[in-house]
Amino acid sequence: MLSHEQTLSLIQSAQSGDDDAKEKLIAENIPLIKSIVKRFGGRLEYDDLMQLGAMGLVKAISNFDVSFGVRFSTYAVPMISGEIKRFLRDDGAVKVSRWAKTLAAKISQYTDERQKAGEAEPSVDDLAAHFGVEAQDIVFAMDTTHYLLSLSEPLGDDDGASLGDKIVGDSSPDESLDTLMLRDCIKSLPEREKKIIILRYFRDKTQSEVAKELGVSQVQVSRIECRILKQLKEEISEF
Repeated sequence: MLSHEQTLSLIQSAQSGDDDAKEKLIAENIPLIKSIVKRFGGRLEYDDLMQLGAMGLVKAISNFDVSFGVRFSTYAVPMISGEIKRFLRDDGAVKVSRWAKTLAAKISQYTDERQKAGEAEPSVDDLAAHFGVEAQDIVFAMDTTHYLLSLSEPLGDDDGASLGDKIVGDSSPDESLDTLMLRDCIKSLPEREKKIIILRYFRDKTQSEVAKELGVSQVQVSRIECRILKQLKEEISEF
């Protein structure tokens, strides 16, 4: 592991055009990139996430200034994470693997059938046992369904307007997708639903973390979140 002084020396060399120094910095920071990429598991192919993370690191190397008064890793983390988030936002609907989308559809159908039969809503562990997969696969599959609502998705209007076209205000282009989508309706949500949205989209909590905090199942959080996003789309389409 490089010392702080060695890192600064390599950054100065890289900023002066030394490609070898840049490559060494990238190689030394691969574990950092991997730790950030784990947060986005299931939303994009692993190799693509690593490539995006490396791009963020390169930007951090180019823009880092010792006057920032922080260690390079502290500065690099938001740059790497931001590069991935920016791609997911600007690319529209998140590209998820086929198995995740298929599993999400099966989960939804199975849960609906249970409810229609008057049975209790299945937990993540119940779903994992039923479909013969790991619990984390269930969480990934359910989570991906909420990222398919894109600002570029057509609303079916005669004018061909997209969801993004219907959102008004003075938001900057770099404002997060989640903020843009939820800003205009969050105030009118019931208290529990409002808390779920705030924890998920403004506090970056996972569905499992939200469920634990509210004392409900992760499946319930997923279904409520999905319903709120659907409601949001319908409200925006009426503007």
